[in-house]
Amino acid sequence: MRLLHTSDWHLGRSLHGVDLLEAQAAALDQIVEIARSSDVDAVLVSGDVFDRAIPPVEAVRLLEDTMCRLAQYATVVVTSGNHDSAIRLGYGSRLFPAGLHVVTAVDAVGVPVELADEYGAVLIYPFPYLDPDGCRVQLGDGEPLERSHQAVCTAAMRRVSADLATRGLFAASARTVVMAHAFVVGGFPVQTSESERDIRVGGVDSVPSGVFDGIDYVALGHVHGAQEPRAAHDGTRLRYSGSPLRYSFSEAEHEKSVTIVDLGPDGVAAVEPVAITQPRPMARLTGTLAELLTSRSLRRHEASWVQLTVTDAGRPEQMRERLVQRFPHLLELRHQPVDSAIGSGTGVAQPSAADPLEVAAGFVEHVTGFSITDAELASFRDAHEAVLAAQRES
Repeated sequence: MRLLHTSDWHLGRSLHGVDLLEAQAAALDQIVEIARSSDVDAVLVSGDVFDRAIPPVEAVRLLEDTMCRLAQYATVVVTSGNHDSAIRLGYGSRLFPAGLHVVTAVDAVGVPVELADEYGAVLIYPFPYLDPDGCRVQLGDGEPLERSHQAVCTAAMRRVSADLATRGLFAASARTVVMAHAFVVGGFPVQTSESERDIRVGGVDSVPSGVFDGIDYVALGHVHGAQEPRAAHDGTRLRYSGSPLRYSFSEAEHEKSVTIVDLGPDGVAAVEPVAITQPRPMARLTGTLAELLTSRSLRRHEASWVQLTVTDAGRPEQMRERLVQRFPHLLELRHQPVDSAIGSGTGVAQPSAADPLEVAAGFVEHVTGFSITDAELASFRDAHEAVLAAQRES
């Protein structure tokens, strides 16, 4: 059986004020064509279909058109991510055709989409985004689970195991796939980007990869760079397909793709990324104003979306006006003199790379001269997580 794994479409997103809907439509056209030309049996979309809970009408229409076209060639399974409104994305799902499955409800965890090929059954278990605050009671069967992503994902996997147990010998020969939208860590450092929303709960955002042991393939979403958090272990292969487009300058070097997965009689036989052509290149360039304006080596970036960092000691006059003459697609401009840490793009500027609690603790110590107290830290954690919860529900 051949699967196409993709995620993090973020329909309706913009890039520094640039509307990306046309670029997203072109990327989805490529995905539909890959599904057709590669003769895939199922398309798995592992969350963050939209960029926000209430997406633009044009983004909704684009999704509708794409789902209709994909369903002509393959079974389509879509789950909600932390950016999506699960209720809105799943509205009307019971009316969808048999080959289109939009899974957004926690009740559906442990219920597989059943497919088959010449080697037997393939059971696909889709997990919507499991917000610990929203589902730890439901997944705990009335007794609240620990408030963590690990706890709710472990409980979800228990439901998968329970379903397999009811299938007896049939399940023993079946190949299994789990779709999960989470920050999964394993043997290799996971490379994050600035465009991924923080999902920390209780100061922790990660799920150990071992939670999914025993599954043949885990189709992950949330992280925007294509990667595998660990080497294959006991037959279990975990992979982030990554987003189909670059959504921040921290992704400038990403090779965007979808993933084709071939399942043989004993599990994963092959995993192959298939490139998605980008609307234009993206680059981060640094130098003095004169260097940026005159360097011949930068000619190849003149048609790119660029982030420019100007290193002159003083802020040059008409800096943007002059640079945009050479780089008409200039999206972000910084002035950072040599030896200055201002605007370096670390710490607070990259929320995915720094724990907000550590940032708050450092700020309190810097301002007061005293370490943050446990009570202050707990108060900040509660406020921060309340804001994140409000963002997810908006």
